[in-house]
Amino acid sequence: MNIPANLKYSNDHEWCRVEGDTVYIGITDFAQSQLGDIVFVDVPTVGETLAAGDVFGTIEAVKTVSDAFIPVGGEVLEFNSAVDADPAVVNKDPYGEGWIIKVRFTEPADFEALLSAEQYKELIG
Repeated sequence: MNIPANLKYSNDHEWCRVEGDTVYIGITDFAQSQLGDIVFVDVPTVGETLAAGDVFGTIEAVKTVSDAFIPVGGEVLEFNSAVDADPAVVNKDPYGEGWIIKVRFTEPADFEALLSAEQYKELIG
């Protein structure tokens, strides 16, 4: 299971990568493997400011639909057009081209409260 050490993780299986005041968010390798083949990702919250833990969209796989939760509070700036065009990119490259949203985060404490790679490994066993 791929769990990059440079990212932070939520209990809901999202990852975060900070670049300045922008946070890239996606689902973990574990999450995409549990969902199976992803066929649609819906993010109706672009332009909205959400609190940590709010639903920012849904991820539809062949057999299930799952809510996606924002791990840090902030304004949803962008939905990844590559994921919109080809949702399977989340399965192929969840930590790279498969990022789902960009957020301008307003609560740095939210980021500090996330799990390290080691803590996330313990969470998923």
